[in-house]
Amino acid sequence: MDILPSVRAEVESLGPGGSRLGAKKSLGQNFLFDLNLTRKIARSGFPLSEGTVVEVGPGPGGLTRALLIEGARRVVAIERDERFRPILDRLTEASEGRLSVIYGDATKVDIAQHVVATDAPAQIIANLPYNVGTPLLVGWLLSEPWPPWFAGLTLMFQREVGQRIVAQEGDKHYGRLAVLAGWRCQTHLMFDVPPSAFVPPPKVTSSVVHLRPRSNPLPCQGKDLEKVAAAAFGQRRKMVRQSLKSLGLGQDGLADLMKRAGLEGTERAEALPIATFAALAQTYRDLVS
Repeated sequence: MDILPSVRAEVESLGPGGSRLGAKKSLGQNFLFDLNLTRKIARSGFPLSEGTVVEVGPGPGGLTRALLIEGARRVVAIERDERFRPILDRLTEASEGRLSVIYGDATKVDIAQHVVATDAPAQIIANLPYNVGTPLLVGWLLSEPWPPWFAGLTLMFQREVGQRIVAQEGDKHYGRLAVLAGWRCQTHLMFDVPPSAFVPPPKVTSSVVHLRPRSNPLPCQGKDLEKVAAAAFGQRRKMVRQSLKSLGLGQDGLADLMKRAGLEGTERAEALPIATFAALAQTYRDLVS
């Protein structure tokens, strides 16, 4: 890696007349040039010397380079923006076979097929583009079968999103995302990253979050849990017997749902633990089947 120009120099070398390759707001791009910071992110997941690391949205390769420097055995990067191909091609060549880049939309790429099943533990480490970070995470959380193909997720989000991922009941950030994440993973907020670390600097602080899949999540179907949580938090100030009316079970069905989940109906969504949401989702499935 030492033979390559810095990531900043690589970006500034592209474009007509050497003009800077600008970050696209439409793709949620913000570049990280600080190698010390990207190496810290790279070290926040599982050990890199075994298995495959999947990176979504490498851009000019700041975090990608850090993963390789920190000893990643194999990195699969998924990039939508073809403008970065010259930089990533040079990085691929310098990686001596450890890096492969897939050009496409990460929301549509079947990532699992690019991971060698016997090359475990696979993990995802990424500075996710702001505009697709949450949908990507929800898709991974609801993936089947479970346990999934990845052993860990180390992801950067806007700090508010990070807080929503790790929140517990009673927290003002507790909502649908916390229920889904906590149901299937152990979650930890690792550290914050200030806006000044990025080019261009975003208006908000970012956070690195680590998620480790649970071997045996509470029994329920993910789509049911998502639906129940969305209904409950859609009107979070109301009692659950009011907010869950949107599930369309009718008065008798809703009363049965409350009873079988052990609820009075006067509770509010933000006070319910994940175990209660799983019980609601399981009962909902029984009632609509």
